[in-house]
Amino acid sequence: MNFFDIAAVLVTLATFFGYLNHRFLRLPPTIGILGMALGLSLLLLLVNGLVPWNVHGWASGFLKQIDFTEALIHGMLCFLLFAGALTVDFKSLQANRLPVVILATVGVLLSCVLIGFMARPLFAWLGFAVSMPVCFLFGALISPTDPIAVLSMLKQLRSSRDLEAQIAGESLFNDGVGIVLFFSLLPMAGLGATPDPGPETSPGTKAILFFLEEVGGGALLGLFFGWLGCRALKAIDHPALELLITLSVAMFVYAVSFALNASGPIAVVVAGILIGSWGRSRAMSETSAHHVTVFWEMTDEILNSTLFLLLGLYVLTIAWSRSLVLAALAIIPLALAARWASVALPVFLLRVRCRFPNGIIPILTWGGLRGGLSVAMVLSLPAFRHKELLLSCTYGVVLFSILIQGLTMKRLLTHYKVSR
Repeated sequence: MNFFDIAAVLVTLATFFGYLNHRFLRLPPTIGILGMALGLSLLLLLVNGLVPWNVHGWASGFLKQIDFTEALIHGMLCFLLFAGALTVDFKSLQANRLPVVILATVGVLLSCVLIGFMARPLFAWLGFAVSMPVCFLFGALISPTDPIAVLSMLKQLRSSRDLEAQIAGESLFNDGVGIVLFFSLLPMAGLGATPDPGPETSPGTKAILFFLEEVGGGALLGLFFGWLGCRALKAIDHPALELLITLSVAMFVYAVSFALNASGPIAVVVAGILIGSWGRSRAMSETSAHHVTVFWEMTDEILNSTLFLLLGLYVLTIAWSRSLVLAALAIIPLALAARWASVALPVFLLRVRCRFPNGIIPILTWGGLRGGLSVAMVLSLPAFRHKELLLSCTYGVVLFSILIQGLTMKRLLTHYKVSR
């Protein structure tokens, strides 16, 4: 099947599931689509061998034609992050910049280390001899909260603006940090290589330099192209052309960032926040701002629906076994514990300087959803002995966070009385 055929099947399925969810289930759209896609996958697994048609084989063969990592990290992520960044309340984000930066950097690093140390004995107890560097690599890919899943959840909730800024800001920035951390740890796990800054540089120093170059370079590129886009928007008053400017800024800054070894996700988020705040209020007319908002909202809805459909269907590509199911279930409380510690420590230290809403630690812990980004990173790994184990564990955490945490988050906000 060619690209158009695959896209036609995915969009049609997403539309069909979205229609059923809207008419009957009334769940948040992305969660409803994910749940029905997962249900379809489980049904195909159950009937496999009971019917004369190899439907499961056809479905898994169809999914294997899709490079999930390429589709998300080098495609969908650019548009989804830019669309999310446009909606961020800049004043609230600026007021909460310190906790957002600390949670998106120190929090991710702390969670990565904790998961790495806790995962190794757990895997050993289940009979998997996984090395420490691979455990840290797993920590890097599962620690960042997924901005796509988090922003989708926030659309359904009416939390306080400060809380929204903290949750959305952290998720938008820590995915870029997580991706950089993941690729920094690849060579230590023997599964990849980073740019070599010099023959006498130690592996640890290489990883740190790579990390700083990616994060700092991405932020600077985002500021420059975001500013350039705002200047272009201010110089004209043509809704269609202004919409095209926002689209070109998102795509070009993302492409240039990867070409210059900078973080594309961080660059596109910074550019999106700049255009969504300064550009929308000072450089666009009301008509142009409306056109831009509607376009990016529709783009966000279509790509989100397709992505969550893929997440639900991709269970068919995993060779499940009893030990892998146990590992996937056992890793969920471990990931939650690491998330709690990575939130609690920064919040405790920042309480002297920052004001936090009531129940901030349990809210940030339970609201730290994982999603397609973690799955894309684990699928990008080359074939090695424990790849199926890491994929199963990642999938278990992602499904639990979206289906269980996402559906119960509103109750938690109501309990702590932080809803608007």
